Amino acid sequence: MAETLHENLIGEDLRFTHPDWGDIYVRNKRPADVTSFAPDRIVVLQHGATYGSTAFDVPVGGLSWMDYLAARGFDTYCLDLPGYGYSDQPPQMDEPAGANPPFMRTTNAANCLGFVCDRIREHREAARLCLIGHSWGTAIAALYTSEHNDHVERLVLYAPIWLRTGGEKSPVRVDGEVGAYRTVTREATLTRRQEGLNEAQKLTVMPKEWFEQWWDAVTEAQPEGGGETIRAPNGVVQDGQEYWQAGKPVYDPAQISVPTLVTVGEMDRDTPVYMAQTLFPLLTGAPWRRLAVLSGGTHTILMERHRMLLFRSVQQFLEEAPPAANAST
Repeated sequence: MAETLHENLIGEDLRFTHPDWGDIYVRNKRPADVTSFAPDRIVVLQHGATYGSTAFDVPVGGLSWMDYLAARGFDTYCLDLPGYGYSDQPPQMDEPAGANPPFMRTTNAANCLGFVCDRIREHREAARLCLIGHSWGTAIAALYTSEHNDHVERLVLYAPIWLRTGGEKSPVRVDGEVGAYRTVTREATLTRRQEGLNEAQKLTVMPKEWFEQWWDAVTEAQPEGGGETIRAPNGVVQDGQEYWQAGKPVYDPAQISVPTLVTVGEMDRDTPVYMAQTLFPLLTGAPWRRLAVLSGGTHTILMERHRMLLFRSVQQFLEEAPPAANAST
């Protein structure tokens, strides 16, 4: 059911039933006075490996990324992949982690993203839409785009995961045998979010109350409805071992033929700046592309003090004319 929100926005919770994965939860925010949206005004946000989509719509400091986009005229969506957040939990989640192999690999996730995008495009009668991926979500969105360029208007790769160098370990990993899912604690999450920050930065980059607000939203979206731990599917962990850490990409950047923005926080330890810098020149099929490194931000700059650098940079990319559009002849 749609609800009218502040600043003349409408919020709506949707569920799309996938033939293989059950109900996929989708959150929509849009301006209340607009009923028709062009492809460049429809945006779908894809989450990363562990926490679901809550970061896109938690109003830290009174404003979420979805609030920001919807208030500027965008028809904005985020989704929880199966096994995450408010979407259906596959039966593997009801058994011990070691009883089943990892599930929700990047190819499965791209299929689910495509399924949701198809429903949105049908609903809006739009041939294309814009995609924003965060972290592992960049691999999902990029894989989908590389196979369906005709369905994507523009692509944003925020904190992109790419090939790791020098034996560097992924922050999303499991020591020992990789089962169907992993358990992540609040304490471990806070430690990961503050890695590499000095004591002053720990207090200012993401204020503690903002972290707590987000964590409460993450745990509330779990079937248990709150607590100190969450569970997340391990398909991404298996892919990390077989692809990213083995020097093999999940997708071919050269197969992406839509305008693309690559952006990352300068203090990102999960997907360091070198990943974005390495990926950027490989996007040879994009008609135009941009690389933006954002000061004072980590992997979760979307919930940090400098989040407006991300919000404004992405908005500019989505709204601007192609670079040759106003060129003199």
